Parts: sequence; structure tokens; C-alpha cells
Amino acid sequence: MGKRILITGGAGFIGSHLADELLAAGYHVRVLDNLSPQVHGPDCRRPAFLAPETELMVGDVRDRRAVENALQGIDSVYHLAARVGVGQSMYQIRDYVDDNDLGTATLLQVLIDHPVERLVVASSMSIYGEGLYLDRRGHPVEDLERDLSQLQQGSWEVLDHAGRSLTPVPTPENKRAALSSIYALSKFVQERQCLLIGQAYGIPVVALRFFNVYGTRQALSNPYTGVLAIFASRLLNDHRPMIFEDGLQRRDFVHVSDVAQACRLAVEVPNLTGQVLNIGSGTSYPIRHIALRLAEILGKGELTPDITSRFRVGDIRHCFADILLAREVLGYRPQVNLEEGLVELAEWLADQVAYDRVEQASHELASRGLTL
Repeated sequence: MGKRILITGGAGFIGSHLADELLAAGYHVRVLDNLSPQVHGPDCRRPAFLAPETELMVGDVRDRRAVENALQGIDSVYHLAARVGVGQSMYQIRDYVDDNDLGTATLLQVLIDHPVERLVVASSMSIYGEGLYLDRRGHPVEDLERDLSQLQQGSWEVLDHAGRSLTPVPTPENKRAALSSIYALSKFVQERQCLLIGQAYGIPVVALRFFNVYGTRQALSNPYTGVLAIFASRLLNDHRPMIFEDGLQRRDFVHVSDVAQACRLAVEVPNLTGQVLNIGSGTSYPIRHIALRLAEILGKGELTPDITSRFRVGDIRHCFADILLAREVLGYRPQVNLEEGLVELAEWLADQVAYDRVEQASHELASRGLTL
């Protein structure tokens, strides 16, 4: 009989793909999810893409009773439940801290009395802030931020203290955290809570820092989800993708099936206690390139990106993954390249309906002075 797995937040984008991965490997999968309207729509029904073999328990991870019930008979836990969105986190502060920090604390409180073989927590590349850079002598540079006056002049690149240019390079796990949004702060707290309590109570914990995950089943009508889903919602409604700054900021886009593979390995590979691992593709692309290529694949190449030359508080310039450690300790090997992933995404999008709420979200940010 296969081991029993609980996925908090498992009815969503990443969680449902992880459920498929685990079911295919012979595990029994239970999901605890509150079916948030922002993600699942106002009906709050079981999503059609959630495998029928997956046991769904509708409940909130902040509810101790719901967590206790969900943990009955469980061997290992994936903690994916969280609010996502850098911009929204900067004005819905209480909601993000409540869901992400208190939800994690509630889960850990229950785990003290119901220990499991392993806890895998979904962390985020957002905790790095700016990625790692090299100066002109090839020395690593951290803890740099772009100041307001620089951004107001449309000078987007990160510079050293003397105003000299730097070269962005893959970001390793040992780069210091630089928390530039409430979302980033909450993900850092989730990660540290799990590692701290895991060590104190002998619960093996692995933290996976996801980079920009994309693929089918993303919540297309949620304007605070992943950038590719936001671009897709614009294009499906014949609107140009909206891009802040100049569109040359670089990100690491990792296919959701590769993330699911990494998650499965994180409960199967022995001796991982206390590990923190980047999960990305190991390749970076400018945001502008992604928008152009998705439009082309969807047959909407005339909808070129709307480069706003505006800045959103909490955004960073370049951050992409060094995945050497995940390769070494997990045996993680990304399988889906960007072109293949975009084609698959476009095929799925052909049957989807998306409500474009991007401009509404932009007005929310602008009205609070969170865009420049």
C-alpha cells in the first residue's frame, strides 16, 4: 500500500500537478484547500482538473480542527497553501500575513502532536530580492537596491555604490535574503518557521524555493498570479500584455511538471533534513521575449507588449536560479524547455475563458502610490 500524502493548497495550479505526479508514483493523496474565490472563482467548487482519485477536504489551513482532521493517517506533508502576489501583498498586508504566516504556524502547531516522516514547504525566489551580481572584477555583489530617484529617471539596471554596471548571474541558495515585499517576507517566514520547528521537534523539513512556475491550470482570471498567466489573460481578450519597466528584466521560467518532479523527489531522496533548494529551469529570459513568443504561438503576434516604463514597488530587476544543488542532492533534471512549455500552454488556452482584470489591478496599485 502506497504512503499517504497531504498537500495543503493542493487544489490549485502547482498542487494539482503534484497530486498527479504522486498518484502516478503509487501514493495516496489528500488535499486540504479552502477553494479561495480569487483562485477558483466564486462558485468554490472542486476543480475539474483535480484527479478523481485525490481526496479533497475543503477547509482552511488556519483552522486547527481542519488541519488535525486532514493529518489523520498521513505520512508526509507538502505545505503549498499561501496567498501569492507581490503587488497585492503591499496593500492586503493583514490577509497575506494571516494566511501565510498564521496558516503555517497552525500547521506546525498540529504537527508537533502529529509528526510526519517529512514536511516539504513551498518557498519562493522572491525572498532573494535582487539576484546575485558580479562586479567588473568578477566579485559577487549582494544587498544592492535601486533607489527611487534612479527609477524615476528610467534607469532600470542595478548599479554598484559608485554607479557602475553589474552583471546578473544565477542566484545560489546561500545568497542572503533581501525582502522587498510583504509576500516575500511572508514566504521567508513560512520557510524559517518550518525549518526551525522541524529541527526543534525532529520533523525532517525540506524547503523548495520555486522560481517562475508556469503551465496549464493557472488561474487566468487572477491578476496577481504568475506573469505568463497574466500575459495569457490579456492576449485571450485581445489586449496587449502589460510590462513594467523596459521588459528586459530577466526571470527563470520553470514548467509545473518539473516542479512536481522536484517535489516528489523531496520526499523520496533520503537525508535531506534542513535542505533549502532552488527549483527553476536553470535558464533565464527577458520578460519582453516571453510576451512576444506567447503572442506568436497564440496567433496574436500583432499584440506586441505594452512597455509601460513604470515601476511597481516590490519588483526586482533580475533573478534567476542556480540549480546545481538541486541537481546534486535531489537528482533533479528539468525536462521541459520553454518553447515546448509555451506550445503546451497555448494548446490548453484554446479552450479557456479568462477575465482580464489586469488594468483593474494596476489601478489598485496606482491609487495607493505603489506604481511610479
